Formats: sequence, C-alpha cells, structure tokens
Amino acid sequence: MTDVVVAAATSGDRSERPAGQDAAEVASLIMELQAVGLRLETEFANSRRGGAGPSDSGMLWIDGVPVTVPPNSASPYVLRAEKNGQAIYLDDAKLASVSNTTRPRFYDLTTADGIPYHQIALLHLDSLASTVVQTCNYWGNSDQCGFCGIGLSLAAGRTIAKKTPAMLAEVAVAARDLDGAVDATLTTGSSVAPDRGALYVSRCGQAVKEAAGLPVEVQFEPPQDLRVLDQVHDMGIDAVGIHVESFDPAVLARVAPGKARTGIARYFETWERAVELFGEGRVSTYVILGMGEDPELTAERCRQAVDIGVYPFVVPLRPVAGSLMEDIPAPSREYTELIYRKVAGFLARRGLSADTAVAGCARCQACSALNLVQQQQSKPLLQISPRPAGSTR
Repeated sequence: MTDVVVAAATSGDRSERPAGQDAAEVASLIMELQAVGLRLETEFANSRRGGAGPSDSGMLWIDGVPVTVPPNSASPYVLRAEKNGQAIYLDDAKLASVSNTTRPRFYDLTTADGIPYHQIALLHLDSLASTVVQTCNYWGNSDQCGFCGIGLSLAAGRTIAKKTPAMLAEVAVAARDLDGAVDATLTTGSSVAPDRGALYVSRCGQAVKEAAGLPVEVQFEPPQDLRVLDQVHDMGIDAVGIHVESFDPAVLARVAPGKARTGIARYFETWERAVELFGEGRVSTYVILGMGEDPELTAERCRQAVDIGVYPFVVPLRPVAGSLMEDIPAPSREYTELIYRKVAGFLARRGLSADTAVAGCARCQACSALNLVQQQQSKPLLQISPRPAGSTR
C-alpha cells in the first residue's frame, strides 16, 4: 500500500451556499448551465470524460453549490480565470464565483503494483466514486443503453476493468485524508448473474466503509431474488441506488431495452423491500429528463416512488460523446424546471431531501438542480438575463 501523508481537506464548503434570493439566482443559473453548458476560456481543473457518469462534464463549486456542467463552445455563459480563481460570466456581467476546483491530490498516487489511483476511483467534488466493474452485459449489443458511456473510458485506458475491495479501500483512505472525501458512491455494469452484480459491489463498499469510515452507497439493478438486498444490508451499506432511468415504458424500451425487460413494476417491488431495509430517503433512482418521455407520466411515477420512501433523483440528459445518444441535445431549462418543481413538492410533503440521503448521488446533487428548487419552492426562482437567440445547444 502506498504511504499517504495526511493533509487538510480542500473540497468546497457547502456551508457557503447563499440564502434567500441569492440562492434562487444560483438555482436559476445552474439550471441554465446544465441546459446549455459552459464555454471555457480557462480549463476545468477537475472533469470527467466517458464512464457511467457524471460524464463529459466539469465539476465545480458555484457560490458554494456543487455542480457538474458540460462544456459547450456555443454557450453564452463563459468560465473565466480571475486573480483568485474562476468565475462565470454572461457577456461582461459576472454571475457567480467558482472555487475549489483543483485536481485531487490522491490522483498522483499509485498502488504498490503500479495502478494509478485515478484509474480506480475519481473524486466527484466531495464524493469518491467508482464503477467497480467497468464492463456491462448490455454494452456493445442491441441492449446497449443509449445514454451510457461505461465502455468508453475503459477503451480509452482511463480506468481498469475490475477494481478489488482492497484497491478501493486504499484509495478511499487517501481521498478522505488528502482531498476531504465525505462519502463513497460505487456502481457497476450490469451482470448476467442472478444478483446482477449487487454482492460484489457491496463487498467493495464494505471494504471502503471499514477502511475509511465513509458512508457508502452502492448501485445495481434489481436482483432476481430480493433476499440479495438483505445480504447487501448486512454488509453495512448505508444506501442503495436502483436506477430505472425513465418511467415512460416506451422511452425505456427505446433507450434501454435491457432495463425495459426488467419492467418498471419490478423496480417498484425492489424499492419497497429496499426501503424496508435501508430506510426512507436512503433508496434512490435516477430519472433522466429529455429522452422524449411523457412529463405528466414521469411526474406521477416520481410521486408514487416518493410515496414509498424512494428519492427520485431527477437529472437532465447529459449527452456523452461516443454514446448512442451523443447527438441528442440536453433538455431546456424550462422543461426541467417544470418537473423539478412537481417532484420537489412531493419530496417536501414526504419529508425527504438531500439531507436524508447519507451517501450517493441524492446526497451530492451536483448533476441536478432538484434540491435547490426544493429549497426555494416557496419562492419564485429569479430569472437571469435571457440567452441570446440561437444560443441553445
């Protein structure tokens, strides 16, 4: 194991989040940026290409709020270097400060057998994340999910095919000590095994938790036997992500045929048992917007998920270069905000929020503005200056 020198954490401080109308402005800006991207006059210090997600994006703290934003050379919003960091501008108007986007220090370490730590796990702002098995039985055939890039980073040599529990434990300690990681999110490609890969990713999570003491979320597809969830829980895992991706059956059949065969009803059955074990708000599912789904159906299914204690992590489509949907534009801010507002209301009535999620995507929130909208639900979101005509992606 590589020796690690303990140093002070340098990740962004969520306590810096602005309050009141300032927070509404930040929420408005973030929804805009996740719709139209960010033009770069300086580089993202921490970014991600390919992989299962968040993909093809820069990882930023915008006025203390964690955000992932895709680069886009046609965006009217610009990331510029300043004397003491970076900032986001629209024309000559400064909209927000950007801070703490330095390259994680643990990326420069390697294991004893020469594997760079950054090929084992990445730091998504303050969350350590890894796809523990970088292969998927859907990849490269008619079942391939259109939005996914899991095979791209492997083909490019940016990661390794399978991470071991020992590797991940070693990297987690370094990420915690050198870069202030506060939780771990572990996912996996789909497996043909009856457990769908849940037990292996959970063993990895157990090793991380025991070595680094971090809360851990693991992500997997519904197993054939729901008793697998009991085994996952018994390993000490804190939260689970079981991702349906779309609640619209027609869209799911088109963009993720393998998942469509599982059936949305089976996802609900799995979530119900998972909530019994892990608790309300500690079971989440990705819901991707912008793939042609019925918005009313999507909102209604999100309500049903919330009613059983599941957190529907609603995110805009992030087109991944090299994926089957690379040419599909991200949805507009107006479209995503409409659904955010509905789902935020469901969450508020159930008493769920990012604060009830101890680990994983629902805690981090960087790929969505859902939690910001929920925080501002009682106030209208301020509109920032309109985009110039023709500036959409």
